[in-house]
Amino acid sequence: MIRLVEGLTDRAGNVAPGSVYPDQLAPIIRHGEDGPELVKARWGMPSPPSVLKTARDPGVTNVRNLSSPHWHRWLARDHRCLVPVTSFSEPRGKRQGVQWFAPTDAETTMFFAGIETRGWTSLRKVKDGETVDDLFAFLTCSPNAEVGRIHPKAMPVILTRPDEWRAWLDGIRAEELQRPLPDGALALVDGPL
Repeated sequence: MIRLVEGLTDRAGNVAPGSVYPDQLAPIIRHGEDGPELVKARWGMPSPPSVLKTARDPGVTNVRNLSSPHWHRWLARDHRCLVPVTSFSEPRGKRQGVQWFAPTDAETTMFFAGIETRGWTSLRKVKDGETVDDLFAFLTCSPNAEVGRIHPKAMPVILTRPDEWRAWLDGIRAEELQRPLPDGALALVDGPL
């Protein structure tokens, strides 16, 4: 990633390979004091208070409705991040497992268009009590043909070109990049890459 993003400072340490799931730490590229920085953040932005039934907030893993007042404060440039990804999965349905997707061209570098917030106090797990975390989630959009066959509601907003990465981090209107990859850009694969 240091070769891909000019001026990137690595503050994440040794990022082990492997799958990442909601409420776990994952690498993100965000705005730092001296330019872009690679850090680890917890997957799941704060939930809208109206959906919480208790003090426990499991977090929201992805964001689709950009017109929701809940998300407005985090759509500005300073809360933008890139979430590096080599493959991702979507649920096939109850008890049917997941389907993995990867770029058709193995040379393609993918990032989810993400948003992040820092130092958020919340109760994620009752046994852990309140924690203070840096959090992130990613935007979704309508699916392309490959994802739509498995998950007809949405897919992550995936950025594959340096000009898209820069535009997202520089604060382009989120709606301008909230679109699916072209049909044929993703292949169905047997597992994570």
